[in-house]
Amino acid sequence: MRSLLLCLTLLVMPALAQESIVFGVHSKTAPLEWRNNGVDQGFNIELIDRIGQLMDKRILVRRKSFQQLVKDVHNPDSDIDVIAVVSPVNLDRKLSQSDPIYATHAKAYTLQGKALINSWADLIGKRVAIKKGAFVDVYLSGYPQQFERIDVDLYETGFQRLINNEVDVVIAESFVARRLLPLYPSVRSSSDALIYGAFNFVCNGKKSALMDQINDALRQLKLSGEYDKLVNKWFGTGREKVDLTSTQQRMFWLAILISIISAMGMIYTGFISVSLHKRKKALDAELMQRRRVEAEISALSKQFQSVLDGMPHGVTIVNQAMQRLWSNDNNIHLLVSPEFRYIDNHPFQLKSAVLDTLSDQHSLTADMVYQQQYWQLQIHPIAHDQVVVLLEESTEQHRLRHANEEASRLASLGELSAGIAHEINNPTGLIVHAIALFSAAMKDLTPAAQHYIKVNPFWQIAGLEPVKAMDELAQSCDTINEGAQRISRIVNDLKRYALPHLASEKTAVSLNEVVQVALRLTANQTKTHEVIIELNSPSPLVMGDAQQLHQVLINLIQNACHACPSHTGRIYIQTHLTAQHAKISISDNGCGMDSATLKRITEPFFTTHRTEGGTGLGLSVCSRIIKAHNAEMQIHSSQGKGTQINLIFPLFQ
Repeated sequence: MRSLLLCLTLLVMPALAQESIVFGVHSKTAPLEWRNNGVDQGFNIELIDRIGQLMDKRILVRRKSFQQLVKDVHNPDSDIDVIAVVSPVNLDRKLSQSDPIYATHAKAYTLQGKALINSWADLIGKRVAIKKGAFVDVYLSGYPQQFERIDVDLYETGFQRLINNEVDVVIAESFVARRLLPLYPSVRSSSDALIYGAFNFVCNGKKSALMDQINDALRQLKLSGEYDKLVNKWFGTGREKVDLTSTQQRMFWLAILISIISAMGMIYTGFISVSLHKRKKALDAELMQRRRVEAEISALSKQFQSVLDGMPHGVTIVNQAMQRLWSNDNNIHLLVSPEFRYIDNHPFQLKSAVLDTLSDQHSLTADMVYQQQYWQLQIHPIAHDQVVVLLEESTEQHRLRHANEEASRLASLGELSAGIAHEINNPTGLIVHAIALFSAAMKDLTPAAQHYIKVNPFWQIAGLEPVKAMDELAQSCDTINEGAQRISRIVNDLKRYALPHLASEKTAVSLNEVVQVALRLTANQTKTHEVIIELNSPSPLVMGDAQQLHQVLINLIQNACHACPSHTGRIYIQTHLTAQHAKISISDNGCGMDSATLKRITEPFFTTHRTEGGTGLGLSVCSRIIKAHNAEMQIHSSQGKGTQINLIFPLFQ
């Protein structure tokens, strides 16, 4: 038994004495390194195991996280000797690393439907998941990018955060991403390779000598072809051996030729690229300018079109063949209506008017009439065979012209009335003078008449007894004198009403007197109505122009007479006095006004009695006069209930 134990010890001792290499792994899936049924296997494990055999060293596999392996390999006191990592092809790691083992690359992955990533510039401003310590991380340490970097421990963590919308892009190594894509169907490859790299063995910082031995063994495996068999076994591909000795010279010159051609091609490509870039910039600038001009023209065209469409007047363009080229369709029906005629009632023919305009190349302007409406027609040549036809309604202008003519006639009538009043005043003065003489003579003749009756008891005067005849004559003289005085007052009021307005001649005016004068001048209009007057005592005094105030009150009384029915109409005229204001109120029980009429009642030439001779100037003039007196005109009216107008003046102090 002791002999057997001794033999076993002798057999085990060499194995225990054999040096070992601790190989750190982290992958869980084929083809690189993973555990299947408790057995570690994969390309990296079998390769490092074969290297260990050539080095006469035992390989011990330790599984840890990738980040922990990266920390351990940088820690001189770590138990990890070697790990397999990917390094960018143009950037070496700080630690000792082997010759390239197997090529790989990394690219961008996004959710389905997102935009493709064509270059690093497309990542600007995006949230990008980067595996900490991976070869993408190593690459970016030398090439910083303008995106928001989010570190993850595993590529799978990055894919999960991508699905949760916590990141926009994941940059992952192709072998790992190829395994993860079936597990995450909403994720897709979105770019070509962004980084090229290769698998390398990386040695612990204080074991650089070990890496030299690993490289020697790795080169032996490549030269023997055993490396190619492992590649073919685990990746399904191999590397065809080439007899470099026999082809070296030919490949050398071929490489030189290709390099020269490539250099010339690069130079030519660079020249073409610069030329194209300049041309592209010029074309882009020209295109941008054209687009801006087109946008401005389009905006201007739309604006012009909206203006034309929004015009109430008709605008139409026709050619010599009477084809309508453009129209805003406003009142276009008038041009073909038989009721659309010249103002002298001659028929209108659009075709003949257009042909005459094109023949003479002179514009045509004419006043037209259509169903009690007045229009102005203009036809202007704009080309040798095109005209523009303009239609504008001029009904209101036509009525204003008539109103202006009527106002001129009224002004002339006022001047004539002033002259007539002056002419009437002269014989009226003679009558008053003669009646005064007759009255004095009657007083003197009364004693003589009484004496003569005694002499001739049968004496008669104009067929009447002398006493009765003398009474009748005295009464007639008084009546004639009173009538003459009334004529004189009316004539004087009319003369003052017709006097021109002198704004500087404002004096203290009695409102009661204004009311009395206005009533005398409108006695003929008010005789068929009941007029009720309530005048304040003492009379309110205001600073103003009596003649203008007469004009205002006369207009208001005449309007009240027009609004009231004959014999049943009542007109109330009152004067009031308060601590600060003086007021004249005129109210009636006439037809009243609706709200639409009330809003326009002071507009010049607006009247509801146009057919009865109204000019629409009365209340407009009244409003102007009241404002000139710093007063206020309040109008209250309801249809069918009458109208009340209050004139409120500042009190004369």
